Amino acid sequence: MDSIVKHEILRQIGETGVVAVIRARSPEEGIALGEALLEGGIRAVEVAMTTPGGLKVLESLAARLEDRGLLLGAGTVLDPETARSCILAGARYVVAPNLNGDVVRCCHRHGLPCLPGVGSVTELLQALEWGVDVVKLFPGEVLGPRFIKAARGPVPHARILPTGGVSLENLEEWFRAGAFAVGMGGSLTHAGGVPRSPEEVRDTARGVTERIAVLRGGRA
Repeated sequence: MDSIVKHEILRQIGETGVVAVIRARSPEEGIALGEALLEGGIRAVEVAMTTPGGLKVLESLAARLEDRGLLLGAGTVLDPETARSCILAGARYVVAPNLNGDVVRCCHRHGLPCLPGVGSVTELLQALEWGVDVVKLFPGEVLGPRFIKAARGPVPHARILPTGGVSLENLEEWFRAGAFAVGMGGSLTHAGGVPRSPEEVRDTARGVTERIAVLRGGRA
């Protein structure tokens, strides 16, 4: 893949405005969640590598849903070996909770986006120097929307995707602060710690995508 493909992947993530993070307990559950999220309008789905059998979930989703428009990524990737395994399993982008130069370089060698986690302006600038296009702000619930607004003062071209603590209720705060897109996990797939049914996941995803469209259209 070349840089055109890499930027097209990021364009699609930015267009929808949300990456769904899933921790499926089996390939079958992963496919059911992926289908429900797609039906709800969320195309970008990130499989966390803390998921038991995460690579098999990735492979199953790639085989079953990529042709239907699923934009599949791998999350919680901590080292270049895992990054490469995820890419070979079908991941089109790699997300990490931290900033690791070897992971970034591995993704760039494959012509794919890496969204490393940053928690300071220093890490943000380091990521940009390494050629990262979009960074993940993590943990979002600790740093908050004001971090994005403050960081984009001196670095206005930074594209930041917060993950952690993002919900339907606070989407407006994140996008008004300047978020490129958001990452959402449990708030999409669980309610009160209990897994949602595929139908509930679909409806929740639809509510999120519709809310983002309203916010971006300036009608909030």
